[in-house]
Amino acid sequence: MEKTKITINNNGSIKVQGDIELLDPAGNAYDLGGREIITLCRCGHSANKPFCDGSHKANGFEHAPVAFDLPPKKVL
Repeated sequence: MEKTKITINNNGSIKVQGDIELLDPAGNAYDLGGREIITLCRCGHSANKPFCDGSHKANGFEHAPVAFDLPPKKVL
């Protein structure tokens, strides 16, 4: 099976593609209607959270992410 790919878009959403299962805080799955690509809100203004509805464009959301390495995983 191919890995799920997550892309943080410049000044916008988080694009998720692949075999997706999206759960709410109670563990209930969203019905994605067979979609293999979804976009998640990153700006906080979407009326359709957790999904992106394009509100970032009207609200001046600007954030251009740059990849970096996380510190070593903590061992308990």
